[in-house]
Amino acid sequence: MIACFGSAHRCLAQMVRDRSGVGAVEFALIVPLLLVLYLGAFELTMALGVSQRTTSSAGAIADIVARQQKTVTKAFLKTMPDVMNAIFAPTATTGYTLKITGIKVDANVKATVAWSWAQDGSKPYATGATVTLPNSMAAANAFFVHAELTMPHQLVTYMTGFTGSSVSTITLARDYYFRQRENGEIACSDC
Repeated sequence: MIACFGSAHRCLAQMVRDRSGVGAVEFALIVPLLLVLYLGAFELTMALGVSQRTTSSAGAIADIVARQQKTVTKAFLKTMPDVMNAIFAPTATTGYTLKITGIKVDANVKATVAWSWAQDGSKPYATGATVTLPNSMAAANAFFVHAELTMPHQLVTYMTGFTGSSVSTITLARDYYFRQRENGEIACSDC
């Protein structure tokens, strides 16, 4: 502590030269910034992990269905969430949406829905509906399997009111197209 005896000028000069407590002030200024950076890096790492697993799941599901011989069934398609759960293990997967679509491309390179299935048992796309394929994938007389996976990710370090945002969940969506590998087309007998 600075004891100021004498003139005000000498007291002010002594306070300017005194360095005790500077480290504590610097620490108090830097720690919140470092804490935000640390928590942000942690949250980013978690989100990137979920994103990578979502990408892997969509690709694996499309690949497995595209490897089937001539026919798939709803019972077979109902096992595809198990593939996703195996990739996400040990993390629980809830709130996701999964859609698998068979796309037939005719000789004029017109792509239409041959069949579609969603994890809730519904038919997300009407049979015969026109589909837009990525330009690099358009090929005459081909058959594609399109898997769409949407996965919500709960932010771990989210603190209500701290960020000024009400966002506590982000949704990651991935889709993959795989060309049928064994035959000309895969039918879904009960879709």
